[in-house]
Amino acid sequence: MALIVQKFGGTSVADGDRMRGVADHVARCRRRGDQVVLVVSAMGKETDELLRLADDVAQNHPGREMDMLITAGERKAIALMCMAIADQGIEAHSFTGSQAGFLTDTNHRNAKILELKPDRIRAALDAGIVPVVAGSQGVSTDKEITFLGRGGSDTTAVALAQALDADLCELYTDVTGVFSADPRVVTAARRIDRISFDELLEMTATGCPKPAMRSVEVAHNHQVPLHIRSAFTWEPGTLVVQETNDMEQPIIRAVTHDDSESKITVTRVADRPGVSATLFRGLAEAGVNVDMIVQNISDDSCTDISFTCPSEDLDTAKAALEGGLMEAIGAQDVRVDPTIGKVSVVGAGMKSNPGVAATMFETLAENDINIEMISTSAIRISCVIDDAELERAVQLVHTAFGLDS
Repeated sequence: MALIVQKFGGTSVADGDRMRGVADHVARCRRRGDQVVLVVSAMGKETDELLRLADDVAQNHPGREMDMLITAGERKAIALMCMAIADQGIEAHSFTGSQAGFLTDTNHRNAKILELKPDRIRAALDAGIVPVVAGSQGVSTDKEITFLGRGGSDTTAVALAQALDADLCELYTDVTGVFSADPRVVTAARRIDRISFDELLEMTATGCPKPAMRSVEVAHNHQVPLHIRSAFTWEPGTLVVQETNDMEQPIIRAVTHDDSESKITVTRVADRPGVSATLFRGLAEAGVNVDMIVQNISDDSCTDISFTCPSEDLDTAKAALEGGLMEAIGAQDVRVDPTIGKVSVVGAGMKSNPGVAATMFETLAENDINIEMISTSAIRISCVIDDAELERAVQLVHTAFGLDS
């Protein structure tokens, strides 16, 4: 008998038919002798609808009230799911994040889990009851309802699997696993059967939308085996493990892309010690998440510094720069470019195979795609290019590395 934590995303519980399908799956798992804990997201696009309603009623959105509003979607879903499971003749109890034992920090809209005490979940399992837990929520140290942010249901499931010492954490979604590229962009993309945590972390950091990067980090740190699979086909998906143990590690596992970032260039910065520290400390304190950084060669004791950040942080970054950071670092001007995209190749095999960077750069150059910025890690190479060329670049690089199915 295995203990399995199963998370179902919004599309997997979007309506009554989908919920009844999940309930039938739970019944089949129980018949084969497994214990099941469900983590459920809000139904379909309900979170988006709640955000739209907030915009309709007010321009001011206090974090406390937004968390109370957004988490209502999951509370609705868990109650309905328990009813569907009860129709299968199986007792199920719903639990909010606080009832399930999730203690978080006080950061509204994007809270972090500080502690998890799943005593009530264990008691339910011991009583033969299926616990159905609301994803992406908890209670703060100030006893306020908190939301873990987009993709937080994945993190909820992984944290529960770790705390309960589960045998497996299954993340059900609308795709059949992790692919070598976005199948909507590369029709020849193929599903990856097994992948290492290190590779998947790099993929999620560079544009792969599922699973949520925070959940992969937690699973990696606590050695929680993951299985990413489809709630529509129920076929085996992608297993995520500490090491893939392939006899010959693939050089490149996947090509990812991201069009959600913008580039900021700060010009004529004084070229002296401490300037970069002042700049990026100020941005960090403003809550700007900086990704790639490039500093040009000094000219007349001045230099230009370019960096990328999420486009949603663009206004915050500009406000911080114009509100005192520019003067502090002696900069002359700020230039913003929202029309960038990032294409990346990821693969553990590149550590022992030379020529990966050359192949990527040559492929882009031969197709007249200019590279604006480059960053690397031991198993990743990322290039910033014009976003109008992004999808074409992904297709070309995917083919160049022999990933087409």
